[in-house]
Amino acid sequence: MVTSSAPGKVYLFGEHAVVYGEPAVPCAIERRARVTAREIDEGLRIHSEDLKLDGFTVEYDGDGAGRPDVDASEPLLEAAMGYVNEAVAQVRDAADVPDAGFEIRIESDIPLGAGLGSSAAVVVAAIDAATRELGVELSAEAIAERAYQVEAAVQDGEASRADTFCSAKGGAVRVEGDDCRTVDGVDNLPFVIGYDGGAGDTGALVAGVRSLREEYDFAADTVRAIGDIVREGESVLGSGDYETLGDLMDFNHGLLSALGVSSRSLDSMVWAARDAGAMGAKLTGAGGGGCIVALDDTDDALTALKYTPGCESVFRAELDTDGVRQE
Repeated sequence: MVTSSAPGKVYLFGEHAVVYGEPAVPCAIERRARVTAREIDEGLRIHSEDLKLDGFTVEYDGDGAGRPDVDASEPLLEAAMGYVNEAVAQVRDAADVPDAGFEIRIESDIPLGAGLGSSAAVVVAAIDAATRELGVELSAEAIAERAYQVEAAVQDGEASRADTFCSAKGGAVRVEGDDCRTVDGVDNLPFVIGYDGGAGDTGALVAGVRSLREEYDFAADTVRAIGDIVREGESVLGSGDYETLGDLMDFNHGLLSALGVSSRSLDSMVWAARDAGAMGAKLTGAGGGGCIVALDDTDDALTALKYTPGCESVFRAELDTDGVRQE
């Protein structure tokens, strides 16, 4: 029996634009998914104690072909089950054991669908734990590649490498197309995260941006402008110039709002954090609901978000310089 964990992430800059080859800078945070894998004779037995979508827990046995008897929409169930099933397929391929059976237990501190990379963290940790259980040890880069293949399969090819590479490697990373690398010299970033309790529909939001980009030149220009923000941000990342980073985060949020991926709750949390003195604040992830990330080295934004209507929870999450690891 092997337990591995992997961190979630926030986007400092670049979500949505990264799908079109623009750079993005996601950062691992000290919120983790833990996966325990035990080899069994055949099939799959999955215990997803904290892998929640809109407040329910997915639990199922067998090969994942059946539908759990819970009151939830088919797309949400397909996502929750699909990530685990595809991860196990990657493990079997990596170990060249096509009939390997597993009992897998998932525990996560990361709300699913909230823009914090929960699915990527679960997949990365699952691949690491289950391959180790079969006596195979993969590099972080190999795990990131296989985890990306999982997300691409579940998300119908719309995934980027950003989430899975960040979760596997930890710290701040830069992703541009297939070029993934860690960003040196970034030891800490003072993140405050507000969560509205919801979850955006990543597929629908990505498709919406794609439609705008194809129909309107200004939308394509907006996507390119997000890439320009990332490139500008790289020049000060690691310097401790939080004021400039915060300004660029604010610009990034404005452009994401223009692309239609923000929401009333996300905007309310962003403005509450800024009004409290945060150096910058923006949505993180696909949008539509979920989380915002603020840059604040005081407790002011944290306090303000606690009293902001629509903010269900708020917490500080420092940069996690560790990626996937065996527990």
